[in-house]
Amino acid sequence: MIMKNFTKTLLICLMSIFTICFFTQENFAKKHKKTKTVVFKVEMDCHTCAKKIKDNIPFEKGVRNLIVNFKAKEVTVTYKLKSTNVKTLVVAFKKLGFKAVPKRPNRA
Repeated sequence: MIMKNFTKTLLICLMSIFTICFFTQENFAKKHKKTKTVVFKVEMDCHTCAKKIKDNIPFEKGVRNLIVNFKAKEVTVTYKLKSTNVKTLVVAFKKLGFKAVPKRPNRA
């Protein structure tokens, strides 16, 4: 009798965990469909340029994440599709005095 109750309880717990994981993963996928990540080649001459980008681009409407790679002269921007686009981000870089060109993804 105790073993049957334990088995039922264990089964209910496992089903609950599976359900929670499934819906969490589904919400995660929906959230990431609403964003896009683009890598820009940016003409940066010094670390002050990189700091200027780090201090300003994240405040552009829709920008969710920003990674500046000074050595590679690249800036990776993740943004909300409903709020902005690549053209608007290029203009934002231009306002700061930088030429930014989106890199084309590698195609195999």
